[in-house]
Amino acid sequence: MGSDAISYELTRVRLRDGQETTVYLVRYPRARCSVRVVCFAEPRRLDHWCAENGRPEAVVAGFFVRDPYRPLGEVRVDGVPIEHEPVSEPWGPRRACVHADGELRLVQRGELAADPPGDLVMAGPMLVEGGRSLMDGEDREGFSAGSAQFDSDITAERHPRCALGLSATELLAVCCDGRRSGVDGGLDLSELARLLISFGADQAINLDGGGSATLVHRGHLLNRPYSQHDQPAPESRPVVTALLFEPSS
Repeated sequence: MGSDAISYELTRVRLRDGQETTVYLVRYPRARCSVRVVCFAEPRRLDHWCAENGRPEAVVAGFFVRDPYRPLGEVRVDGVPIEHEPVSEPWGPRRACVHADGELRLVQRGELAADPPGDLVMAGPMLVEGGRSLMDGEDREGFSAGSAQFDSDITAERHPRCALGLSATELLAVCCDGRRSGVDGGLDLSELARLLISFGADQAINLDGGGSATLVHRGHLLNRPYSQHDQPAPESRPVVTALLFEPSS
């Protein structure tokens, strides 16, 4: 997968209430791209790690908890489970995840085997299925009911966001800015789902966002990190898991 097979789009999106936000989209050809999960033993700034390790294409993946830093939800690399903070019951089997084992799938964890091969990372909620938005107010994956495991209810309000979308021919890595008064309003999950559909996604999953939103293309950080409203972060936030986009073997 040469760099000429990848396309990058920068868009200013106008929202229904008149606010705007900046959206970054990287399109990867499915036939020539594979996805794998990387989990850091110690949290890393993804753009720095990519530059140091010659991995030019990546996006933040799942959520994490602090003290000690570890993934929130299941992670597997080459079929090996990584120590993590379990999702509170009964939501674990219902949470959406990215599973890569030759074929890339966006699927509820309960639809996979107990010990699946390949790479897996829990994220969610699922945004799009069959080309239609799933953001209809129903808490299917328990993100509102289980919001105590997060800094806040990630389904509420507009924030910087990241997502992965799939079409028949492309992988879509999407990130938006937010938390900048009068400049970048961010997106809520319904807006993010509609945006992925407009880009051509048949399926899409929400990834970690907020201050952790990170999208790296050609070795460079695309988005502008804001940890708090109108408080720009000096650098990208260290994260625990990421999705790498690599040439298919």
